[in-house]
Order: sequence, then C-alpha cells, then structure tokens
Amino acid sequence: MSRESEAKLPGGVLPGVLSESLHAELVAFRRDLHMHPELGNQEFRTTAAIKERLEQAGLRPRVLATGTGLICDIGIAEGHEGERPAPPLLALRADIDALPIPDTKADCPYRSTVPDRAHACGHDVHTTVVLGAGLVLADLHAKGLLSRPVRLVFQPAEEVLPGGALGAIADGALDGVGRILAVHCDPRVEAGRVGLRHGPITSACDRLEIALDGPGGHTARPHLTTDLVTAAARVAIDVPALVARRVDTRAGLAVTWGRIESGHAPNVVPQHAELSGTVRCLDLDAWRDAPDIVHAAIDEIATLHRAKSEINYVRGVPPVVNDRESTELLRRSMVARRGMESVESTEQSLGGEDFSWYLENVPGAMARLGVRTPGDRMVRDLHQGDFDADEHAIAVGVEMFTAAAQLDDM
Repeated sequence: MSRESEAKLPGGVLPGVLSESLHAELVAFRRDLHMHPELGNQEFRTTAAIKERLEQAGLRPRVLATGTGLICDIGIAEGHEGERPAPPLLALRADIDALPIPDTKADCPYRSTVPDRAHACGHDVHTTVVLGAGLVLADLHAKGLLSRPVRLVFQPAEEVLPGGALGAIADGALDGVGRILAVHCDPRVEAGRVGLRHGPITSACDRLEIALDGPGGHTARPHLTTDLVTAAARVAIDVPALVARRVDTRAGLAVTWGRIESGHAPNVVPQHAELSGTVRCLDLDAWRDAPDIVHAAIDEIATLHRAKSEINYVRGVPPVVNDRESTELLRRSMVARRGMESVESTEQSLGGEDFSWYLENVPGAMARLGVRTPGDRMVRDLHQGDFDADEHAIAVGVEMFTAAAQLDDM
C-alpha cells in the first residue's frame, strides 16, 4: 500500500472533501473579512468572527493573551490511556491582519469598507482556509476518522516586525506541536495549484533607520562644515555595495532604501539627514551576521564624510526554511486530492514572513497557494491595492490541509 493510500476510506477516497455548501459559506466568510480589514494587534472583529464559528462547530478556541488571535485544538484529548503518550499535534497556521493601504478595486461588492485598510496580501484567504480545514477536521473527528490531533493557530500581526508569531509562541501556540504547516497566497500561481520548495522559500527581512548629523552651514562654504546631503547620498549609494561585497554573493544580502530626507533650503547645508529602508537576506547564517556588517559599512562611509551617524537596526524575521519531510507531506496531500499536475516548483522570494519563527522551534513548511484565475495573463503582485484572489483557492487549501492531517504519520 502506498503512503498516499494510508488514511483513505474503503474505495481509496480520502474523507473530508469540501462540500459545496461549506465552500459557499467559506467564500462568504472570506468576503466579510475582506470588507472589514484590521491592522496588526487590532484584529478584534476578525478574532470574534473566527471564535464564533469554531464554537458553533463544538470546538473550544482560546483567544491569545494579547486579545487578538486564537488557537483551537481538535481531537487532542482522544483516548490515550495509561503510559501511552499522546501523538504530537499537527498545527495549521493562518495570519489574520491586514495592511495600511487603500483598497483600489473597482466594482467589487466586497471591497474594503475601512479607509486606507485592505487585505492586500491574502491573509483573509489564509484565515478562511485554516478555518475551513478546522471545520472539516472537527467533523471527521466526530465520526472517528481523524487519527491525530490538530491545532489551528490564528495569528495576529504578521505585518508588524518582528511579527506576531513570537507572541503566539510565547502564549503556547507550539506546546505539544510536532509539525506546523501554512499557506501564502501567490498571484503568480494558478488557482487549483500550489508551489512548493524544500529549503528557504522566503528571505530574512529587517528594517534599517539611519540619522546623520553635522554642524550645518552655507552652501557657499561646504568645506567648512559637513556636507550632509553628499554624506547621505554616499551612504545611500555605497553602503549597499559594501554590504554585498562582505558576504558570499549567494547569501543575497541586500540593503534597499525606501526613504531619504534632508534639508529645507537650496542654499543651506542641513544639520540633519535621515535614511530608512530594508535589509533582506536569502541565507540564515548571513542574516545572523547582517547587523554587524551593516553597522560597520555605515560607520565607514559616515566617518569618511565627517558625519555623525545614529543607527536603528530593527530585527525582523529570518528566512522561512521548509523542512524536507513537511514539504513532501504537502506534496503528497495535494497529489492525493488534486493529482500530480496540481503541484509545481517555486523559487525563493525576497519577501519576509514571520512563519519563520515557528520553524526555529519545530519542523514545518509553507506552500504558495495559487490565487490567479486560470487564463488571466495580467501580472499581479501582493501588497497592491487592487489585489484579489480567485476564491477557488479556498477549497484547494482546505483539502490540502485536511489531507495532510490524515497522511501525516509523525
């Protein structure tokens, strides 16, 4: 018997395929979340909606100590007598927060009703997928068809560095967990498919803020002062090049600026300049060394131009590094549900994701969930105000997670 056949019902069919009625309910749930986006650590309405639906299914969700986000166990107390230990939990994680950008979709009945707030990264889809999987697994448990306990993790503040995952972990989200799985929407992948990769699938992402100061003066006499605009320009140009040359090129350590400000008048050398940006890295070891490398490069350039520097290096998240066995579990689960053609390889991205913090503690994997309507040739991306998802992806994610819960033999 193949591993894909384990946990199948007589006749070779995995139980728990999403029904049309539940899919319709989940689409409505996702659209409600989409219309009412909430920023990190403010997801009170979202948390209440998830909690209410899980309780309707007879489950006992627990809201996290921060007041938003929740965890919910399915089948954890089932029949382990005497000295026999309970099997480790399989955790399914969703992030529930939105972004501080406007929803620019036109003629969309479920566009955001909150000004300058949007689910432009697909977290509403992630949440709905894990909720749907929980409802299906709860039904399987009630029928005696769930062979291992599962934990649902609805995490707040993924978009807030260093990520709400750390708070969820501190609040016990990983207690008793042996493996954790997640999805992230990918508009490059067609709905009905997932992208998988063993090893790093995202990059590390930190935030960098620099203040440069000097005595200021008149632009007629820059030699008598610190030419702060030139100093800021050299930091902006030279630091990324220096940093890239001080690590293995394959580490992909990159400094990219998003803001630079200095001065108010054309004939005045300013006393203050500011730069801010991100530090991204493909390699976990290089990410751990990145603060020292970046600090040294900034100090070197600032000193050369006689500018005093103050550096605020904000640690973000390490790369998401998919465990081989967990990635294979996701592959087998998709093949069992949707066939071989439903899985494709994916590349490591330079985006950051705080799911990485869970993988610092337990093995797991993240899949890229296809949300592009088949046949749509328009190039789309995340964190855009017009982002939307083909809602067929909800059923795909639910079925992959429910199959994983039945095929996982950890």
